[in-house]
Amino acid sequence: MKENSDEYVRADQIDLKSLDEQLQRHLSRALTLERKRKEEEQEERERARPRWEIDPSKLLIKSVIARGTFGTVHRGVYDGLDVAVKLLDWGEEGHRSEAEITQLRAAFTQEVAVWHKLDHPNVTKFIGAIVGSSELTIQTENGQIGMPRNVCCVVVEYLPGGALKNFLIKNRRRKLAFKVVIQLALDLARGLSYLHSKKIVHRDVKTENMLLDKQRTLKIADFGVARVEASNPHDMTGETGTLGYMAPEVLNGSAYNRKCDVYSFGICLWEIYCCEMPYPDLSFSEVTSAVVRQNLRPEIPRCCPSALANVMKRCWDANPDKRPEMDEVVAMLEAIDTSKGGGMIPLDQQDSCLCFRRKRGP
Repeated sequence: MKENSDEYVRADQIDLKSLDEQLQRHLSRALTLERKRKEEEQEERERARPRWEIDPSKLLIKSVIARGTFGTVHRGVYDGLDVAVKLLDWGEEGHRSEAEITQLRAAFTQEVAVWHKLDHPNVTKFIGAIVGSSELTIQTENGQIGMPRNVCCVVVEYLPGGALKNFLIKNRRRKLAFKVVIQLALDLARGLSYLHSKKIVHRDVKTENMLLDKQRTLKIADFGVARVEASNPHDMTGETGTLGYMAPEVLNGSAYNRKCDVYSFGICLWEIYCCEMPYPDLSFSEVTSAVVRQNLRPEIPRCCPSALANVMKRCWDANPDKRPEMDEVVAMLEAIDTSKGGGMIPLDQQDSCLCFRRKRGP
């Protein structure tokens, strides 16, 4: 049988160099197309990812510095920065339904959406957040750990001075110099004035939610219940806040607006001046009833300068419309002369001043 010579190629006639070059060109084109495809996919993911979402591989979580209802706050490092990391877990041990978890995650997203747009020296600097997923892992000093699907975290600047409340507790006996009182009050007032200018109502203004840096500059933190102010006050109702700091209209379940923050500021101002807790001996029901129905407020010490006492009284007026705006509060505080003193008198220096006479009930 005759062989078909076209089916055979002599080995010495094959140009191996040319074939190799063709193969290299083909592989190069394939790699370029694959790299371009991956870059496009990455760009698509970046476009889909919220601007506030951070890269978990750059986050190192360290020791716990605080514990709360829904999670823990840790020291940490993100991309070389000292940070505080709030880990939130809403589905622990199956105690919450999917609907509840969905609602809490929506509130978390709201907090982040509010916070990441803010830029003010008296508002804690927001770094970023991570919404939990089944693939989420976090770097720790002891290696990587996987996070449950329900865990989310928010990363903010670390403030070594801790909470204002703890600072006031430490100074409960010796009290604060009047200049320090006004400085802290101004920091808080300026921060709130900025938030209100952005149409944001904090809704949980209290000394526990104020943090201090190394220079004792006060910064507002914890925007867990903050929200953009509704154009219709009747759209903002519900008991949101902390007992002792809540305005009468909030306690009463009535409509409210940013003036609820002004009321809470007035209570914080009293607390900063006195280094005392408001209504320490009253229960929730007693405070609610007395604040709403009997106009109960913390007792202002006799040694308190009248200009400062006036700010407190105006801020915690029962009528929200009579309370000043926070920018007016800033102006009033800036006008106070601190050169002549006016601070609280420590316990061991009291004579006739009844600075610590405490009202025990309504």
